[in-house]
Amino acid sequence: MRDDGYLMTRDLTAGRTAPLAAGAERPGDESVRVNDVWRAFGEREALRGVSLVVEAGEIHALLGPNGAGKTTLMRVLTGMLSPDRGSVEVMGMRAERLVSRGYRRLFGLVPSGDRTFYLRLSGLENLRFFGRLHGMSKRDATERAMTLLAMVGLDDVARAPVNTYSHGMQKRLSVARGMFADPPVLIIDEPTHDLDPENAERVRDLIRAVAHERATAVLWATQRLEEIRGFADRVTLLHRGEVKVTSSVPSFLAAVPDTSYLVHIRAADGSAPTAAACLVVLGPAATVDEAGDEPGHVVVTPVTGSTLGDALAPLLAAGYDVLGVREERPGVERAFLWFTREDGP
Repeated sequence: MRDDGYLMTRDLTAGRTAPLAAGAERPGDESVRVNDVWRAFGEREALRGVSLVVEAGEIHALLGPNGAGKTTLMRVLTGMLSPDRGSVEVMGMRAERLVSRGYRRLFGLVPSGDRTFYLRLSGLENLRFFGRLHGMSKRDATERAMTLLAMVGLDDVARAPVNTYSHGMQKRLSVARGMFADPPVLIIDEPTHDLDPENAERVRDLIRAVAHERATAVLWATQRLEEIRGFADRVTLLHRGEVKVTSSVPSFLAAVPDTSYLVHIRAADGSAPTAAACLVVLGPAATVDEAGDEPGHVVVTPVTGSTLGDALAPLLAAGYDVLGVREERPGVERAFLWFTREDGP
C-alpha cells in the first residue's frame, strides 16, 4: 500500500501499474469461474466436470482427501495444465493452451511444502529478487518487500538468512511472496497443515484481512476440515475428481443429519444422572445414550428440526447443570464423511 492510501494493481493491458482506491472492489464480482472442466492422465480422470465460482473478497475452501483433484484443479487454473474439456476464466480472461504473462500475473501462489527460497539469502533479499522478476525497480521491490515482511511479522528478521527461519516463519514468508504483486486471486495449497495452532491462526488472520480488505479472491485448498469453520465463506468438496457439494459452510454442516453431542451433566443434588433419567426429562426433542463408563456424560442427538439448545432447555429448566458440551465428531468432519459416502448423501 502506498502512503496516499492506494493499493497498486497491475494494468495488464497497458503493462503498467494503476491505482485502485483502498477498499474498492476489483472489476466484476466473479474473479474465478471454472466451467465443466475435465482432465485425465492416461485412463485416470483427475477432474470430472468440475465447476465452481470464486468471487472477489471471498475465501473459498477447496476440501478433499489426497487424490481428490485439488492440485490438478489449481494447475489448470494457473495455466500449468490445459483442461481436456471445459473452460476457465479469471478476471474475465480465458485460460488458453498457452496462457499469457498477463494471465499468470493475476495469481499469487502459496504452494504446499515450499522449497523455492534461496536459503542463504535473507527474507528481504528473497522477496526483492521476486519483485525484480515482476519488473519492479530495486527501490520499489525493497519497499514492497519490507511492507509485506511487516505484515507477516517478519520485519525484525528481514535481513537474517532464510535458513535460520523456523518452519512457521518460512511459511509466512511464502504468503508474503504470494501477495507481492497484489494479485486479484490468491491460490493457497495446504498452508497450515504442518504449523502449530498459533502460527496457523496467524496465517488465517492474514489471509482473511487480504481477502476482505482488498477484495482478493482466495482459493484455499486444505484437508484440515476443522479450520474452515469461521474462516471460509464458501466450501467446495471434491471427491475422486467430482464436486460433491458447493455451499456456505453453515449450509454444508446443516446438510448432515443427526449431529450428536457429548454432554456432561450434573443433577441438582450433585449426582451424575444416567441417560435414562435424562431422556425422561428431555422427552421427544432428542435421543440420549450412555457415553461409555464416564459418570454424568451422555450422548445427546437432537431430532431433525431441533437444535442442541432446544434439546437441553428441558434439562436446564429441571435444575440440571450442563458442565460441558462437545460434538461427538467435529461437524465439518461429519459433513465430509456424509458427502463422500459410497452411496452418496
